[in-house]
This record gives sequence, C-alpha cells and structure tokens, in this order.
Amino acid sequence: MQRPQLHEHIITTAGNLFYVNGYNSTGINEIVEKCGIAKATLYSHFKSKEDICIAYLQQRHDQMLGSLKSFISKRKSGKNQLLAIFDFLRDLYREENFYGCWSLKTFGELSPQQKKLIGVIQRHKKELLMFFGEVVGENIINVSKAEIEKISGGIYLLFESAITESYLFKNDWPIFMAKNMAPALFMNSEVK
Repeated sequence: MQRPQLHEHIITTAGNLFYVNGYNSTGINEIVEKCGIAKATLYSHFKSKEDICIAYLQQRHDQMLGSLKSFISKRKSGKNQLLAIFDFLRDLYREENFYGCWSLKTFGELSPQQKKLIGVIQRHKKELLMFFGEVVGENIINVSKAEIEKISGGIYLLFESAITESYLFKNDWPIFMAKNMAPALFMNSEVK
C-alpha cells in the first residue's frame, strides 16, 4: 500500500474504532492490529492517538459537509433546500452503522485539558453553523444578517438535537419533529 493510501487506511480504521467503541476505549495496539501494520509504521504517520483522532474528525467532517452541500444543492430553492438539511439527517440515521454525531461522541469523552481536540470539534461545529447561514441567506429574500443568524442558529440547534436524540432513542422521530418545527423559524420571512 502506498504511503497516502496507508495514511487514509489508518485514519479510517482508527476512526471506525473511535466511532463504535469510543475514543478512550480504543488503544494504539488495537488500531495497529486492525490496520495490520507495525507500531513503528503507525508512528511514522501520526505522533499520537490524539493526532489520529484529529485526522479522523477532519475526515468525517469533510465527508459529511461535502455530502450535505451536494444533497441540498440538488433540491429546488426555497423551503425545499432549508428542510433538505433534515432529509439528509434522516438518510444519515438510516445508514447501517449510525452511532450519532462522531464529534459529540468524542467530545463527551474529553477532559477540559484536551483543548486541541475540543478546538477541532468547536471549529467543525462553527463551520456547520456558517454553512446553515449560507443556506438561509440563499433561500430567504430580504433578510438581515441578524435574522440569518437567528434562523440558522435555530436550524443548527434542531439539527444537533435531532442527531443526538435519534441515536439515543434508536428512532428517527426526533428528526421528523425537528423538520416539522423548522418552518416556524422562517414563517415570517419571505422564502424563495
């Protein structure tokens, strides 16, 4: 396996272990064994388990945000794009190995001293919130910046709670409820 492919293989393999078993419950030896590599090979790619986790969080974030952007762009402008956020989440929930939000699962295991990982998760969540702001700004006419922030912030909170609660209850009713609540956030606005 070429170095770039091996690098991605380590991230994906370790990431799957972190997502299913938890960050703290996954050890370097388990990652090495699952990857089928020597410990020295792992350390030639990553200095620490924390660095592997950062790469995993980035990989998942990039994949999810790219898929979400593509999913929304295929919908008709207006209310359809605003609510597509929740349709995407429903499809994510229906994937075979859904264990909730990988970022929040990791965050729940961190101590306040693990500032580097916390910072990565915060940055990713801010990027998601900013993207929701873009979707709101593109689909609601004559809306102020403050109103965009209010609406996108509400959509973000509904999205985050829906993904967490769907995993908790092993059911997609929180996603449907969030989607049904979302239009109240922009009912007094002029939607395309």
